[in-house]
Amino acid sequence: MRKTIVAVLLVLLLAAGLFAEGRQEGAEETYKITAGIGLNDKSAQYESLIYFKELVEKESAGRIIVDVYHSSQLGDDREMMEALQRGEQEMTCPSTAPMVPFVPEYGVFDLPFLFPSEAEADKVLDSAVGQQLLDKLSDIGIKGLVFWENGYRNLTNSYQTVRTPTDVKGMRVRTMENPMHLDAWRAMGANPTPMAFGELFSAMQQGVVDGQENPWGTIYLQNFFEVQDYATDTGHVYSPFVLMIAQSFWDRLPADLQGIVMDAAVKSRDHNRDLNRRYNKEYMEKLKDVMEVTVLTPAEKAEFQKAVQPVYAKYADTIGQSLIDDVLAEMKK
Repeated sequence: MRKTIVAVLLVLLLAAGLFAEGRQEGAEETYKITAGIGLNDKSAQYESLIYFKELVEKESAGRIIVDVYHSSQLGDDREMMEALQRGEQEMTCPSTAPMVPFVPEYGVFDLPFLFPSEAEADKVLDSAVGQQLLDKLSDIGIKGLVFWENGYRNLTNSYQTVRTPTDVKGMRVRTMENPMHLDAWRAMGANPTPMAFGELFSAMQQGVVDGQENPWGTIYLQNFFEVQDYATDTGHVYSPFVLMIAQSFWDRLPADLQGIVMDAAVKSRDHNRDLNRRYNKEYMEKLKDVMEVTVLTPAEKAEFQKAVQPVYAKYADTIGQSLIDDVLAEMKK
């Protein structure tokens, strides 16, 4: 009888030990990242976010799950950033222009014709100057991870071929609600009209605006060629995306998972740039079949550059002249 009792106790102890061990092994908390973007599921931005998702879920062995929402399903860029601040959403990837009200220094990327080439943009964004800008997001409750690419913005219109600032005089051009963009287009002679992106297609269709400016990918994927006849390769603003995560969520992540997320962010950055540049070249060629696409000569582009110089002087204090100087110095290295 006594042996039986001992045997039963041993079995119970062994079972309890296995149960405790099982609980300990399964006790690692899982985390969910809700990630939203503005562009649709055909964009390089979306494909890059899926690439990020796959890397994170694989390397974390399922401890992090990433749910991706495209086409502004969770709101526009500003609304999603505010959701990150409140801890209601974990990740987004806005263009830098809507970020200016949050961090004025990001206005440096709105300076027209700042980056002569993508290589020079990469150099600045991946430098200490770029990291300083990412770090500034911590002041508003957001962790800046890396810079992705939206690309150079180009002009389309339904009015005429554009080769000089004279050609845009009086043209109603939809822009983002960004003071520097508005002033740049005024300096070029246009009549800039700020408007939400979701309203743009119908506004062009109804003649409320004559034109708009966006990267080739957006122009093609949003079917703007259905309501616009002319495109000009102005490349007037290089627009980065910023992959960001809620600081409150980041601080809850264990160090090993933070490392996995950051590693995936860097790899997806390089993937995004390669993909976006290849796609934009393809989109531009496809647009040539459905629109008149004008490529400016260096002399023609110089006329636009000259026209917008007052914008640099006007916003030097707002952005910070030292930051502008640091960006320019980084490109000269």
